[in-house]
Amino acid sequence: NRFRRRSAFREVAKACRLPSAVIKEIADQLPGRWYGPPARRLPDRQPFGDLVQRYPQYEQTFQFATQLLGSPRHLSIHPGGIVIAPGMITDLVPVQIASKGIRITQFDLEAIERFGLVKIDLLGIRGLTVLNDVASGLAPEIPDGSRSRVVRLLESIPETDPSTMETLQYGRTIGCFQIESPGMRSTLKEINAGSVDDIMVALALYRPGPLTGGLKNAFVRRHRRQETPEFLHPSLVPLLEDTYGVILYQEQVLRIAHELAGLSLSDADLLRRAMSHFDPGEQMVTLKRKFITGASKRNRVPIDIAERVWEQMAAFAGYGFPKAHAASYAQIAWRSAWCKTHFPAQFIAAVLANWGGYYGQSIYLMEARRLGLEIRPPDVRYAEIEFSVSQLEGQPVLFMGLNQVRDLTRRTQHSILRERPFRSLNDFFTRVDPRPVEVENLVKVSAMEPFGTIPAMLEQISSNSWHARQLSLFSSDMDKTDDWNIEQKAAAQQEILGVSVIAHQLELKADLIKAAGALDTIEALSQPGEQIRVAGMRQTWRRFRSRRGDYLYFMSLEDMQGILDVVIPGEVYRRYRNELSGRGPYIIEGFIEHDPKRLEPTLHARRIQRIQ
Repeated sequence: NRFRRRSAFREVAKACRLPSAVIKEIADQLPGRWYGPPARRLPDRQPFGDLVQRYPQYEQTFQFATQLLGSPRHLSIHPGGIVIAPGMITDLVPVQIASKGIRITQFDLEAIERFGLVKIDLLGIRGLTVLNDVASGLAPEIPDGSRSRVVRLLESIPETDPSTMETLQYGRTIGCFQIESPGMRSTLKEINAGSVDDIMVALALYRPGPLTGGLKNAFVRRHRRQETPEFLHPSLVPLLEDTYGVILYQEQVLRIAHELAGLSLSDADLLRRAMSHFDPGEQMVTLKRKFITGASKRNRVPIDIAERVWEQMAAFAGYGFPKAHAASYAQIAWRSAWCKTHFPAQFIAAVLANWGGYYGQSIYLMEARRLGLEIRPPDVRYAEIEFSVSQLEGQPVLFMGLNQVRDLTRRTQHSILRERPFRSLNDFFTRVDPRPVEVENLVKVSAMEPFGTIPAMLEQISSNSWHARQLSLFSSDMDKTDDWNIEQKAAAQQEILGVSVIAHQLELKADLIKAAGALDTIEALSQPGEQIRVAGMRQTWRRFRSRRGDYLYFMSLEDMQGILDVVIPGEVYRRYRNELSGRGPYIIEGFIEHDPKRLEPTLHARRIQRIQ
């Protein structure tokens, strides 16, 4: 990795002992890259633009940072890259011990490839663990030495299922691998997805290449038979017919280069790699010349048409999915949707036990409520260490894990599992021997509800009248005092568990939200450009300075269906500054806009109201 403007300025500013607040203020104004080609060629003159004039007191800092640009910063180690040699690897390539204590090659991936060794990337996918947990809960392992029921169950999931098709078509895929973001759920609904193949198309379609070029909308119209597919040249028909004239997969780039322009397969692969790495160098110039010349000679493609085909390929290839990649992801996504459709309690519990995915925990808890599942806080009678499902009176109940209770140690968690069932609070005291803060937090989150009201149990805890392994001679009446109301319990759970299980703030304000005519996030996505209202809780908050010098504010708004990014212009923030305190809930009025660079749709706020 090499120094760019932001990293160079930060390092030099720290060395010059600039205040942290000043470093952040200036660094936030420097370009940060999300997608697109890296800034290989930094501007020769004034790489820090007008910042030098705006902060003349730091002119020397900018000068030093300019000298660092392009210099090596540090070595990067691939987290899952494994090099395989036919014998002792030290006989072939030099190795070294990295700072984390693992052995790595001194050659980088390109040198390893040229040397003829094999490098395989082995990366973990949380979605596979979720599927494994669901299957494990449904089918215990059979004896060692034969295939497990877990694997057999996952492989027996049918690839056609009406119920799963409905889950996809209505975008009910929160928690499902790769297809749970608002944009992906909207895409599934747009193409009326109902199969593994449709998911594969959606995964390839909802990427920066098709989105940036406007090809996603064209594909959707053609998929719905609202528009006739168009091809820049008849020779592209057999290559792009399956995808309505839209480039979706990297393999299509290879075929176009090979069959349309006559490039060799090795040159076609070089082209794919160069485009994937946004290489603007001499190699791309040479390949472009060969492509245009070859297309003209081989298929009589006019030069201007060949140029347009090249531009489409270049716009796509940097972000494109290999078809095999999309197919394997689609398989996991389909199985996730099947598990959620047929075993919702076990599926949501597995997602939560693995600490979610695209969203935060509260979203998955709200999704569980939408699915009609009963959710309870950690309960000393039934809860496991992680989220789990118990069958109570023939119905699945989702219990939050003991590990989420603040200040509850591993020792106490395992002691609860080992010693239960408990007959009373006093019985719990004597056999578990918790610290006061631990049992107090358990009481506050309703984990010991059968033993009395929360105020009465807290009063007994404050008396410090118990001793380990020693029962009390006197019983206390734990039901004399009135219990906390739902708002008090929700507040305590929010503080100790990080999320309210008994009720969500939006549920407590449902009547006011309905009266305001607010849409949920999924409904909002279907009305781009229109004035709408959305209600939700604030998840994240950050601020950036625009090129004009004004601030832009970004909020992640969470509702019962998902999360929507909200952009708040400076003038809107100043007008409603007093309203924007705390997490909400808020009603935000504005319009939905799709920014291809951010992938996800955003709500541009015009009015903000906090629900009291």
